[in-house]
Amino acid sequence: MGLGDKIQNKATEVTGRVKENVGRTTDNPDLEAEGQAEQAKAGLKQAGEHIKDAARDITGRH
Repeated sequence: MGLGDKIQNKATEVTGRVKENVGRTTDNPDLEAEGQAEQAKAGLKQAGEHIKDAARDITGRH
């Protein structure tokens, strides 16, 4: 996984966490759910990138 991808995924995760917390604090369930969805999306992207990295490590391809 490239550094840019890692940074972008982490930024999406952090943005989602902020939205979730703001939604919870302001009693806005839609915003809270949107934040949770963004965090899940970022987590899935990170997992996919980790799988790609592991496959590259196993095959020796970069």
